[in-house]
Amino acid sequence: MSSSILVKDIQLNARCGVTDTERSQPQPILVDLTLRCPNDAAFQSDQLDDTVDYATITQCIRDVGEHHTYALLEKLTEDLCQSLFQQFPLTHIEIWVRKIRAPIKDFSGSVGIQLIRSRQNFLQAKHGHPSPFLIDHLPRLPQGKVLDVATGRGRHAHFLASHGFSVHGIDRNREALAFIDAQAQEGTGLPITTEYMDLEVDEQSPPDLGTEAYDVILVFFYLYRPIFSQLVKALKPGGVILYETFLLENHLSRQHPRRKEFCLESNELLSLLPNFHILHYDEDDHLGYTQSERAFTARTLARKR
Repeated sequence: MSSSILVKDIQLNARCGVTDTERSQPQPILVDLTLRCPNDAAFQSDQLDDTVDYATITQCIRDVGEHHTYALLEKLTEDLCQSLFQQFPLTHIEIWVRKIRAPIKDFSGSVGIQLIRSRQNFLQAKHGHPSPFLIDHLPRLPQGKVLDVATGRGRHAHFLASHGFSVHGIDRNREALAFIDAQAQEGTGLPITTEYMDLEVDEQSPPDLGTEAYDVILVFFYLYRPIFSQLVKALKPGGVILYETFLLENHLSRQHPRRKEFCLESNELLSLLPNFHILHYDEDDHLGYTQSERAFTARTLARKR
């Protein structure tokens, strides 16, 4: 079922204008919203918990619009979208913010800004763009629980959680994990948990990641060879591992990473996943950690038999 929630003519008394005079006194501004959220259950349950509270959304708009001062409607409109995504489990927002008393001579109409935003765009702007390799193979991932190894600030965790996966991210960067947890507390409603874990404390006895606990395991731009046995153990039969990291060629040609032991030899990744069904494997010059850089990487999608 596909449905939209419409909230029309929310009136703000906001301070918004380029000149000091225009910002000195609140002026009437109207906001129209068209929202989408996972509210299918509400049509049968008749319970507010299965949708979003329109009154709370209206109050959120007023809190942002009436407690800050803006020079431009563009910035006000963007801040309203950001606040709505942070506080409510919305998937899409269409918003129209307009002045109904614009300081234009001999003009009786309104002037405003219209924006269309998705949660995916919001998460990518906040956490970073997911790997193109992950995006390309998203339809091949079995739904269920995901282990995101070296999750960082959660760019992949948030992407998968927004597509219905339950994600557990591990990392030894406490600051990055705190960032993910803080976003969860802001009300994103996404199924993400985090855990501090240093995988490299003891090479002879790497940490236990569980037994057949995950449907999907992600590893991007992280390589610690002793942990592979634990990754295999933690993956359910029929589960998949999606792995991409630097090749030695990148170290030699671009001096990154600085230490060559953090890079794979050609075809080494295949040898680290014995008895897996290889669904995809390639080595090439790909888009790197960001969309503005490239890196020689090996990448695979492999299923545990």
